Amino acid sequence: MKIATWNVNGIRARQEEVLAFVEREAPDVLCLQEIKAAPDHIPKTIAELPGYWCAWHGTKGYSGVGLHVRKDIAPDRPIIIHPDFDYETRFAAAIVDGILIASIYVPNGGKDFAAKVRFLEAMAAYAIAQRATRTPVVLCGDLNIARTERDVHPKERDSRLIGQRPDERALFERILDEGGLHDLGRERDPDNDALFTWWAPWRNMRQRNIGWRLDYLLASGDLAAAAESCVSLREVGTSDHAPVVASFRPRPAP
Repeated sequence: MKIATWNVNGIRARQEEVLAFVEREAPDVLCLQEIKAAPDHIPKTIAELPGYWCAWHGTKGYSGVGLHVRKDIAPDRPIIIHPDFDYETRFAAAIVDGILIASIYVPNGGKDFAAKVRFLEAMAAYAIAQRATRTPVVLCGDLNIARTERDVHPKERDSRLIGQRPDERALFERILDEGGLHDLGRERDPDNDALFTWWAPWRNMRQRNIGWRLDYLLASGDLAAAAESCVSLREVGTSDHAPVVASFRPRPAP
């Protein structure tokens, strides 16, 4: 299975890039964030990706996520799940081939840091509850936290900044530890100090790779063990975020 996540920073602005990405990468599941469009405003060229069940969960001009599943692995349209703590169209999940896969856009926190903390606390409780059911889980998306200092370029490090604060990072670790989840990007590339997924859109920060790692695939134990790769594709697209793509070995038959 191949799962991709991408904060596109506006689906209408990036529709051609997303179509090209899907054609090239052919992910089995595509999670999009910050689509900035209500479902009825999604361009017709991308509203129904050929060969995919498409679910759009958004509002006009702000936030929003997409969750798209290849019909080859899901003969029937998946049921889309929105937990109670979803607000501002930030969370959509579905069971795909027995795995709960979620597309998540955590609030930035710049305008309402308390709301970000509440969302992360609820997300931790959600991960813990899923662990108790023993359901395999992959949580994908823009989590708006650089997990550790090494996930920020040295020139950008400042623990006073939202996205790098110790209290945010503690909540991130709680989601991992108590939710039984693994940070695939770091586990599959443990020695890469230049592994970033977001770059400020000025001073050629992306070209110079002066960035932050904000986009993740978090997987439960057996799935994490089956992960073959998890890469940030810095060369792809014009969003301020890069797509992150993980590939997994086939799961054994039950």
